[in-house]
Amino acid sequence: MTISAEHLRERLAGTRKPLDPLDVVVPSGTYKWPAGMLEKIAATLKPAGVLIPVRRHDTGLTVLLTKRSADLKHHAGQVSFPGGRMEETDADIEVTALRETREEVGIAEEHVAIIGYLETMPTVTGYAVTPVVGLLDGLVDLEIDRTEVEYTFEVPLSFLLDPANQRLVQREWQGLSFSMVEFHFDGQRIWGATAQMLMRFINIINK
Repeated sequence: MTISAEHLRERLAGTRKPLDPLDVVVPSGTYKWPAGMLEKIAATLKPAGVLIPVRRHDTGLTVLLTKRSADLKHHAGQVSFPGGRMEETDADIEVTALRETREEVGIAEEHVAIIGYLETMPTVTGYAVTPVVGLLDGLVDLEIDRTEVEYTFEVPLSFLLDPANQRLVQREWQGLSFSMVEFHFDGQRIWGATAQMLMRFINIINK
C-alpha cells in the first residue's frame, strides 16, 4: 500500500494537541488492558512526548526509529521514537517531542513539519506519552547523541501498513496478561509502547 505525504496530512488534519498531557486514552481492541492495570500506574503517570518522524524519500515514506543505548537507566536497548519526559521549561508536549528529538538525533525543529497528534497513551512504565507526527526530508542529516541512542534505522511505511507484518503476541506485567502487536523488520524487533503507537498511527491512516 502506497501512502503519500498529502494523504497523511489529510488523515491527521482533524487531530489536536492535547490540552492536558496527562489526559490518557487507554488502549482498546488488540491492546485491551486487563482490569486494574491502569489503576496500578495512574497515580504516578509523568507526561512525555515523542516524535513519529516520517521521512520523505524518492522511493516513498519511511518512519525513523532509534535503538536506545544499552547504558541508559530506563528502556535500555529498546527500539523507540525520539522523545522523553516533559520538562518544566517546555511550553507544551509538542515542544517536548521536538526538543528531545533535537537532543537525541540532531534534527532541528525547523526541519520538522508537524502534521498531527495521536491520543496520549499510558505506558506500564508510568508515563503518559503523546506522539507527535512530523514530516521531514529524507536528506536531513542526523547527529546522534551516543549516550542516549546507539543507532537509528528506518522502516518503510508500506511495510508497517501491511497486516501480514503485524504479529500478535501475549505479554505479562505484574501477573497480568494482555495481547499486543509486534513488528519485526530487518533484524529489529519493534514492540511494547512503540508498537502500540505505530498501530494507532496505522489505524488513523486506514480510516
